[in-house]
Amino acid sequence: MDFSHSEERQLFKDMAARYIADKYKLEARNKAAETETGFSPDHWAQFAELGLIGALFTEEAGGFGGSPFDVTVLFEELGRGLVNEPLLATAVLGGGLIADLGNDAQKAVLEEVIAGTHQLAFAHGEPKSRYDASHVETTAESGPGNGYVLNGAKAVVLNGGNADTLIVSARTSGKTWDEDGISLFLVPKGTAGVSVRSYPSIDGLHAAEVTLDKVELPADALLGEAGKAYPAIEKVLARGAMALASEAVGIMEVCRDMTIDYLKTRKQFGVEIGRFQALQHRMATVLLEIEQARSAVINAAGHFNENRVARERAVSAAKTLAGKVGKLVAEEAIQMHGGIAMTWEYAVGHFAKRLIMIDHQLGDVDYHTARYVALSKAA
Repeated sequence: MDFSHSEERQLFKDMAARYIADKYKLEARNKAAETETGFSPDHWAQFAELGLIGALFTEEAGGFGGSPFDVTVLFEELGRGLVNEPLLATAVLGGGLIADLGNDAQKAVLEEVIAGTHQLAFAHGEPKSRYDASHVETTAESGPGNGYVLNGAKAVVLNGGNADTLIVSARTSGKTWDEDGISLFLVPKGTAGVSVRSYPSIDGLHAAEVTLDKVELPADALLGEAGKAYPAIEKVLARGAMALASEAVGIMEVCRDMTIDYLKTRKQFGVEIGRFQALQHRMATVLLEIEQARSAVINAAGHFNENRVARERAVSAAKTLAGKVGKLVAEEAIQMHGGIAMTWEYAVGHFAKRLIMIDHQLGDVDYHTARYVALSKAA
């Protein structure tokens, strides 16, 4: 099989790589992470101008690509630059749901999203849900004028503090664990009864805790059909997990290259430590494992548009390997660098932190391993 990129996709990859390498410096990134928004508005505007946001949407949704391989190519480059702009939250998760379920009026906002003037956040995870996408305790009951009244709480909502629109999951029927009965609602920023507490995470991103207290919404706030949102939620979360796995591969490559360079320059007993056979063997293992993770991401992108079981199984395999190999690469990079890797000024520690945190987003190794087994039995 030929896994090489098309000429158009290769040009896009090279353009993204050049911009990130030339303009996205780690020191500026870390400084932006400490701001209230957690990212640089200038970079976000430039991403929109370069078409990086639009590349995550299909032409039907107003974008320039939107294929699974477009997602993996871009997120691998984002990983290499340790980019913390909210492409995952706004374009992949939030934008993906609106593109899939929205009516014409609701999809109109995607033009602003692609232009970089409107941000989204998917408020789905809850304090007790762990990684189970069907666990929704937030309720949506009938309200005035055929509308809805939402009550509940959402946890670790990526980009929740910056979002102009929250996409909130709530149960209109069924029990807490049922897949049926889950609905999605568009909640504009500043809606009465919505409380958002934003905070930075250890890897430089920003998330938020969202509380919904008697939030009244009009009937047209409903996204898609009432009670039938779970299949779209499952698919967009799979797309997000695939993007994270690809981002992890990009980060692993940076950690690998930095570690190899360090082994070639750091001397002990009068020779470069890279000449020690034990370290050579450990680096050989790292290189092989990274290629395994890359193959899993390619496999996930290749199966993404197939049936549900094939898609979800391939994505769970990729996310599992991203978590396992990411942990190995992070630990080896830190150990081989020694104490310098733990300093704020040295880059490898920041990449290692992000690798570890990726494992805990949208399902960790244990969750996706168990899910892969369950899906394999169902196949």
